[in-house]
Amino acid sequence: MLRNLSYKDLEIEKEINNLIGKEYDFLEKFKKGGVGSKKLIIKKTDNNIYNILSKSYDLNECNIEIRDKGIIIYFKSKQSTYGLAIPYYKLVIFKVDSNHYTITYNEYFLKIRVKNNSDHKFFKKVSEHKAIFLNN
Repeated sequence: MLRNLSYKDLEIEKEINNLIGKEYDFLEKFKKGGVGSKKLIIKKTDNNIYNILSKSYDLNECNIEIRDKGIIIYFKSKQSTYGLAIPYYKLVIFKVDSNHYTITYNEYFLKIRVKNNSDHKFFKKVSEHKAIFLNN
């Protein structure tokens, strides 16, 4: 579910929370060793996301946040912030090569370049959270 998150909208927030769970509180984030990625570079996307990102001349970057029932990928275009909420049961992650991952969800996909070992560890953490969720 791709949404513009630039302005606080309780309906959109409720929709996202119902789909992937609420944001962790500070103590939970600390216990889990962090639930957010560093900035990741977007190399390629589907047409929907491409049309949003192509309006800006900035470097296309994103952040990923882990939630109870899924992840949310945040990215900016011009002065707008967008979020792609993906439930674990529809999340597909492929490691393309040593520096790239592809995240797929329905008609959306992002090819992401990772910079260092901590980014690889983050994707491993996402996969572990997905496995735990799907086994419950």
